[in-house]
Amino acid sequence: MKRAKINVCILRVAGTNCDAETRRCFETLGVNAEAVHLNKLVKQRNLMDYDLLVFPGGFSYGDYVRAGVIWAKMVVAKLGKDLKIFAEEGRLVLGICNGFQVLVEAGLLPGFEKSSLYPEAVLATNLPSGYNCRWINIKHENKGKCALTQEIGNGTILRVPVAHAEGRFMFAKTKENKLLKQLCDNDQLVFRYCQENGQYAENHFPTNPNGAFHDIAGICNPEGTILGLMPHPERAFHWWQLPDWTKQGKTKIDGDGKRLFESMIHYIEKEA
Repeated sequence: MKRAKINVCILRVAGTNCDAETRRCFETLGVNAEAVHLNKLVKQRNLMDYDLLVFPGGFSYGDYVRAGVIWAKMVVAKLGKDLKIFAEEGRLVLGICNGFQVLVEAGLLPGFEKSSLYPEAVLATNLPSGYNCRWINIKHENKGKCALTQEIGNGTILRVPVAHAEGRFMFAKTKENKLLKQLCDNDQLVFRYCQENGQYAENHFPTNPNGAFHDIAGICNPEGTILGLMPHPERAFHWWQLPDWTKQGKTKIDGDGKRLFESMIHYIEKEA
């Protein structure tokens, strides 16, 4: 499929705040992207007209109850059947920050038990607690299962920012070792927090900015078509978004977030 024919839907609701930046990233790569309100998608659009669905960052519905849960329940209620077909056809779904929280709350990630009535993981309040906004490093752990990151080599380190108050990935304490093994055996582990040299954070702050179990920053579903991550690649796409861009001189090297967007588009080009 040619890029000009690729259609991306960036879903938005009250409180999302990264839809415009995310759309610009896709448009820069030459694909069609539009930010569509959930109600408009349900009443005036057809989800199946899109090749990629994105849940962007923000604070949907003020993060009342807990981050992402209200948006997740609305998505399940209004888009559940269509989203199920969308995923079964192998179309891509991306959740960034608040979007990752939505995918977990909706049961789409990690997706071990497709019929589970309850989330299989949680993105809990940060440790140390409070809103954390900083540039961090993540290592790409996936060995090829994740369709959205296939062109990012295993072990690649990306520098991207985080901005959240509830990003601590956790499994139930009594099951965490078993579920971590399942996550790794299925090649669903995609990103882990690390130091600049690639050494894992080992849960040390601020390298691990939220206390996430096993330094987990991003995972995919068993099929590899749904990806959720806490860092914001759309905020590390253009050279002028980087915190040290003034030191680059005339080189103007784009940020590491661009690699994720390019990987997704290349996959759709080849597979669609």
